[in-house]
Amino acid sequence: MRRRSSWIAIVLVGAVLVYIGVDLWGPRHTSLRSFDPATVARLETDMWRAYYDRRDGRVFRGMVELLRTQYHLPLLRAHLVAYDAARAAFVFKKGRARAEYERALPNLDRYYEAIRAVGDTPFDPQRAARLELEWWIVHRQREEHPPEDLVNALAALQAEIYAQPAAAFQEHARLRAEAMTIRDSHAAAGGVSNDDWRLIGALLNDSWSDLSHAVRN
Repeated sequence: MRRRSSWIAIVLVGAVLVYIGVDLWGPRHTSLRSFDPATVARLETDMWRAYYDRRDGRVFRGMVELLRTQYHLPLLRAHLVAYDAARAAFVFKKGRARAEYERALPNLDRYYEAIRAVGDTPFDPQRAARLELEWWIVHRQREEHPPEDLVNALAALQAEIYAQPAAAFQEHARLRAEAMTIRDSHAAAGGVSNDDWRLIGALLNDSWSDLSHAVRN
């Protein structure tokens, strides 16, 4: 009886290890051109709100849901990749100069490497990570930049990921930048209302819808 129990335990442990291995390292393929704009916009709006409200757990959960529903990552892998994305955001948030902002790059590199590993577009993960960080910096230092710098930085990231001219993503970038500007200006004026967040969500919905159209045509 004891020997049988030992064998059952060994089999169960082996099954768990196989599951973990397949989840974390098994081949996975998804189309980065196929996503639901409304879901992405809803999740991004919620994560922005949580980020500025310092609700780290909600940012993490939103990223897990995004990775599970839009990139179709398995459960454990989605949590590890979400950790890198959320960690990068909060490392950046604490920074005050470029050298400090760049401490987020290792996590961003791992995030984009994971996306590239499952995606169908041959982008450079390290370049994508740096372009992601660059628009974060332009947005953080927006008083030092004309508005078009943020639009161009956002468009450049999508151009890298989808291997298309940045001009194809100008409208997506403009709408996303407008949503950021509304959040920033209203926060500076005293607070972002629920109506403001609904408007931000609508702009992000239009932005991701435009991106979806651009990469599918």
